[in-house]
Amino acid sequence: MSEKKATVKGTWLERWGFGWATSAERWMPDPFIFAILLVFIIFIMAMAIQGLNPYAVAQCMYKGFWGFLAFAMQMVLILITGYAIAYHPAVHRGIVRMCAWPKNGKQAAMLLVGITTVLMWINWGLGLIFGALFAREMGRQAYFRKMPVHYPMLVGSAYALPLLIWHWGTSASASLLMTVAGHPFETIFGVVPVNLTIFSSYAIGNSVLILVFALVVAYLLHPKPERCRGIEQYTPEAIGEEAKVEKPKWVTVADKLENNRWFAIFMVVIMVGSIVWWFDTKGFMAGLNLDSVNFIFVLVGLALYHNPIAYARVIYRSAAAVGGIILQFPFYAGIQGVMMHSGLGVTIAGWLTRIATPFIWPVVCWFLAGIVNIFIPSGGGEWLTIGQSLGTASVNLGVPIGKTIIAYGAGDAWTNLVNPFWALPILAITGMRVRDMFGYPLTIAVLAIIPFVIGLTFIPY
Repeated sequence: MSEKKATVKGTWLERWGFGWATSAERWMPDPFIFAILLVFIIFIMAMAIQGLNPYAVAQCMYKGFWGFLAFAMQMVLILITGYAIAYHPAVHRGIVRMCAWPKNGKQAAMLLVGITTVLMWINWGLGLIFGALFAREMGRQAYFRKMPVHYPMLVGSAYALPLLIWHWGTSASASLLMTVAGHPFETIFGVVPVNLTIFSSYAIGNSVLILVFALVVAYLLHPKPERCRGIEQYTPEAIGEEAKVEKPKWVTVADKLENNRWFAIFMVVIMVGSIVWWFDTKGFMAGLNLDSVNFIFVLVGLALYHNPIAYARVIYRSAAAVGGIILQFPFYAGIQGVMMHSGLGVTIAGWLTRIATPFIWPVVCWFLAGIVNIFIPSGGGEWLTIGQSLGTASVNLGVPIGKTIIAYGAGDAWTNLVNPFWALPILAITGMRVRDMFGYPLTIAVLAIIPFVIGLTFIPY
């Protein structure tokens, strides 16, 4: 009887999240299997809705299969440059110190989510990797301190709650793609500087709302101590690990060249001059795009390590965190090819845009982007697929295009909590399987409907 009572303690939200997490352990497949299932679904939809035969749909898929190569490289660079910064020994020491602050699991979840959400706004690659490292170290330190924490919840919330904000931050792919002259939709709504998207009052207001939401949900969702399962139950090999810093070797001439900090300093100086020239020429708002963000993070990484080979080696180690993304990106590009070349994406967008009014348009745009994102979990790739339909509807309804891009970004971020594609790096770092933790992102995806609908509808642009 006492054991039965222990299983029902806690708030309804704790029980709900715990229940979803338990169900996900039974039903959630590996992300690559999930991608293959989505390919199958999109094939059926294209044949049923667009009236195409299987051979025609296969042609559409091949047309798109390699379409994300340049964009995929930009996304991989965002991840690995963020990984290098987050893995720096000084950053790791800071994480260990912060892990000593919380007194219980709920405080640990709030601290983890709060800091990671802010970093996710700055750069989603940095936030994603930092959140994974923070969750892993929090699990380790909690074990040593005998503080009950639920490791799946820490990992799941470190992924899901900060990710809600990423597409309103300074690495937002849709917003940054629209700052470049000659982008695919320039004839519809022109070039859109980031002061109309990322730095608009609409985006900042919604970002603050999501940050508050994330902190509250992190506190409420963490289970009571009797339900907690620590890191030792999922990745016990992490318990004995200590951060190791490779000391430079000065044995041969080649070693001296590899570890010569003056090479790094020289490169940093050149890169500083390059980025100053870029923003001086373009202006900050127009110059902030995916390429300049990646350039800045390479610059920061080199400056932090001030050792060429040390920086190179941490970049090499990051391959494990992005391997799954490299494998799966072409399959999602293939899905995007079907959506684009079969006309399915335009058809789906047309269904919802026809019922929209200026008042409800942001919510309609958010919902549409969320649905399509399940099949194309790439903010830039999805925008290239349905951006024309959304932009045209925005112009016809008289809604500012910046408001539409922000609403679209909310939808893209929202259903990343349903598709486990972007969870691959955090799984590689934390040692978890997707089924171990993905019940919490699914729970958060449902709860996030509330702040998204309220914020997108009522916060002024």
